[in-house]
Amino acid sequence: MDGMAFPVAADGAVSEAATAPQCTLKAAIGCVGVGLHTGQRVSLSFQPAPVDHGIVFRRVDLGIDVPARFDRVVDTRLCTVLEQDGVRVGTVEHVMAALAGCGIDNAVVELDGPEPPIFDGSAAQLVFLLDCAGKLVQDAPRNVVEVLRSVRVTDGDGFAELRPGSIGLDMALSIDFAAAAIGRQALSLHLTPRSFRNELSRARTFALMEEIDQLRAAGFAQGGSLDNAVVVDQARVLNPAGLRAPDEFVRHKLLDAVGDLALAGAPLRGRFIAHRSGHTLNNRLLRALFADQAAWRLVEPAPLAIAAE
Repeated sequence: MDGMAFPVAADGAVSEAATAPQCTLKAAIGCVGVGLHTGQRVSLSFQPAPVDHGIVFRRVDLGIDVPARFDRVVDTRLCTVLEQDGVRVGTVEHVMAALAGCGIDNAVVELDGPEPPIFDGSAAQLVFLLDCAGKLVQDAPRNVVEVLRSVRVTDGDGFAELRPGSIGLDMALSIDFAAAAIGRQALSLHLTPRSFRNELSRARTFALMEEIDQLRAAGFAQGGSLDNAVVVDQARVLNPAGLRAPDEFVRHKLLDAVGDLALAGAPLRGRFIAHRSGHTLNNRLLRALFADQAAWRLVEPAPLAIAAE
């Protein structure tokens, strides 16, 4: 995909069976918004791309393409940041989640700044844009990365793990925050375009009130507001309209995980299980998976029916 060669699995196995087709966009579509961390106004456009291209972020202001790959991640503090030839694109997780959740394999994401617009802090408006552009089925099979044995990474009492699974990607994640408005939450689902759209896409990013001044002093959250993030002050949610779901916090963490895992370069077949995981553990997990050639293989799965979602 755009020059990416998958490492060869230990047994070299690649099935020759037919598979679901790759997909791109029927038409280009664009928008303008403000970046969450930079606070800068930025234009974004989704462009169709050919078979086996994968997802690439194009900094049109600098003339550099940045592949959306786990091995291009250089920073995971508060967001996932990609870099190519010294050029960075930050906060890519919501865009990647929307593309993966909508089943788009090949696209160019053009930006004239260092991060995509945050919109309302969820992926819902990105999904709307992709719906407006439409999906084009391409004449090539979709590759899938199958997890063959469990891989696990930890950080304190947090962990992220990939296990073998049957079809697609099953996901289960739990969180535990001291703030009473969040507390302990857990969610599990089988990732499909329908489950992503209905269960995850509208969940917004969130922040703790006591951390905001520190974040801004460090150069983060310059574009953050109650219009694009849920802000929690101990037991209170400060947003006037409240939450979109009682467990919106864990839903957003799972949305982030969809986006981070999409940097594998192809859909995963397996089970993702995590507790108190974030961008750092999610990226470490992919690096651990691909570093163990016996833990995965690139396959072309059996035919899947293409249904309207």
